[in-house]
Amino acid sequence: MEKKGKGSSKKSLIDHKIFAPSILIMIAICIPFAMYQDESLELLNGIFNQVVEIFNWGYLWYAILMVIAGLYMSFSKYGNVVLGDPLEKPRFTLFEYASILIAMGLGSTIMRTGMTEWANVAVDPPIGVEAMSADALMWGNAYSMFLWTFQTFAIFVMAAPALGYLVHVRKKPVMRISEACRVIFGDKFTDGIGGKILDVLFLVSILAGAAVTLGLGTPIVTYNLAEIFNIEITFGLTVIVTIVWVCFFSISAYLGIERGIKKLSTFNMYLAGALALFIMIAGPGVFILNYFTDSIGFLSTHYIDMILNTNAVHMGESTHIQSNTVFYFAYNATWAMLHSVFAATISRGRTVREMIMTYLLAPMLIAWGATAVLGGLGVQRFLTGEVPVLEIAQEDVMAAIPAILSSLPLSIIALVAFVVVAMIFMITTLDSTTYTIASYAGTRNMSKSEPSKNLRLIVAAIITVFALLLLRIGGLAPLEVVSGLLGIPIIFLQILTIYAAKKMMDEDRAWVNNVRKKKKWKQQQQQNQ
Repeated sequence: MEKKGKGSSKKSLIDHKIFAPSILIMIAICIPFAMYQDESLELLNGIFNQVVEIFNWGYLWYAILMVIAGLYMSFSKYGNVVLGDPLEKPRFTLFEYASILIAMGLGSTIMRTGMTEWANVAVDPPIGVEAMSADALMWGNAYSMFLWTFQTFAIFVMAAPALGYLVHVRKKPVMRISEACRVIFGDKFTDGIGGKILDVLFLVSILAGAAVTLGLGTPIVTYNLAEIFNIEITFGLTVIVTIVWVCFFSISAYLGIERGIKKLSTFNMYLAGALALFIMIAGPGVFILNYFTDSIGFLSTHYIDMILNTNAVHMGESTHIQSNTVFYFAYNATWAMLHSVFAATISRGRTVREMIMTYLLAPMLIAWGATAVLGGLGVQRFLTGEVPVLEIAQEDVMAAIPAILSSLPLSIIALVAFVVVAMIFMITTLDSTTYTIASYAGTRNMSKSEPSKNLRLIVAAIITVFALLLLRIGGLAPLEVVSGLLGIPIIFLQILTIYAAKKMMDEDRAWVNNVRKKKKWKQQQQQNQ
C-alpha cells in the first residue's frame, strides 16, 4: 500500500488537466512563428493594433480603476483583514518582504527602461513638443518614472487579496483563479470546464510572458558583456548567458523562497544601492539630483496627461508615449495574475493593507531612484556631447547602455556591476515565476507546503526551451504581442477576483473575525520573544 501511495503521489505531481493543455497551446503558438515568422508578426500586429484602436481608452481607465480598487481595499474595513492567523507573526520582516516584492515587481526591466526609455520619448515626444529639445528630455525622464508609478503596481497586486485570503484564511489547498471565483460562479462552474479554461488561460499567459521576459532580458547582459570583453554579440553568446541564468534561477527556485529568493532579493538591494552610489560619486551626482528634482515636478504636473492620453484629436497620429502606455498596461495585465499569486504566497501574516501598500510604494520608490540615476547619467552625457546617446538609440537603443556606462571612470566596474544586478533581478523574477507556476499547476496543499522542487525544475526547463527557440528564430516579437493580447481576458479575470475577495470577506465577516486585536497581538509577540 505504501508503494502504491508513493507511486500515485508521483503521478499527481502535476495537475495534467490544466498543465498539459497549456504546454500544447504554447507549442501550437510557437510552430507557426517558426515557420511563418514575418506573416505571423504582421497578422498579430494587425490584430493588436485593431484592439488598441478600439479599446485604447479602456486600457487607460483599467489602470486607474486598479489604483482606486487598491486604495479602497487598503483604507476600508477590508484593509485590516489579516491573511492568516491574526496572532501569527508575518513570515518575513518588512525589509525582506519589500525586497522580494521589489525583485518580483521590477526585474531587469527597470535596468532597461531607466537607462533608455527617456531616449525613446526624446526622439518621439508628444505632439507639439520638438524632438530632442529640452522639453522632450523632461518628458522622457518623467515618462520613465510614470511607467513605474501606482497604476503599474496596482495592476500587479489587485488579484492577491482574493488568492491570499483563499489559502491563508480559508485554508484551501490550491491557489487558483478558478478556486477564487468559486464564490461567484459556484461549484459546477469551478469544478467543470469553465474553471479549467480560467486556469489554462492563466498558465498560457504566464508561460508566454516568462519566455518573453527571459528573451528580452538577455540583451541587457549580452550588450554589456560584448563591451567588457570586446567581442561580437552572437546567438552563441546569448545561449551561454541564458544557460548561466537558467542554472542560477533553477538553483534558487529549487532552494525555495527562504533560502533562495529571499537571500538573492535582499543581497541585490544592497548591490543595486552600491552601484547607484558609485554612479553618483564617479558621475554627475549634482546634475542627477537636480534633474531628478525637475523630473518629479514635471511628472506631478503632467501625470494626468500621461495616464489619460489617446491623441483623439490628432487622428491617425501616434506618439511613443500614447502607443507604449497602452501596450505597457496590456503587457502588465498579462503578468498581473503571476505577481498576485506570488504576492499572496509570501504575504501570510500580513494585512490586506500592508500587502497592497507595500507593493504600491516599495517597488515604485526603488524604480524612481533607478530612473533618476540611470536616466540622469544618460541625459547628462547627451547634453555635454560626451556620448551621442540619441543617435545611438535611433540605430539600436540597447547599444546606448554600454556606451553610457563606458563614459564613467572605472567603467569596467560599472559595466560588471550593471550586468550582475541585471542578472540577479532576472534570476529572482524568473525563479519567482517558476515557483508560482509550480504552485499553480502542482497538486500539493498550498496552505501547508511549498510546491515540489522537481516540478520547479521542470517549469524552469520548459521556460528556457521556449525562450531559446524563439530567440533562435527571432520570434520574440510575435510572442510579445501574444502576451499583450492575452492581457485582455486577464483584465476581466482580475476584476472578478477583486469582487471575489470582497464577497469572501463579507461572507466570513473577516473585518471583525480576522483582524489583529492589539492587546492579544502584543501579548502573543511578547510570548514569542
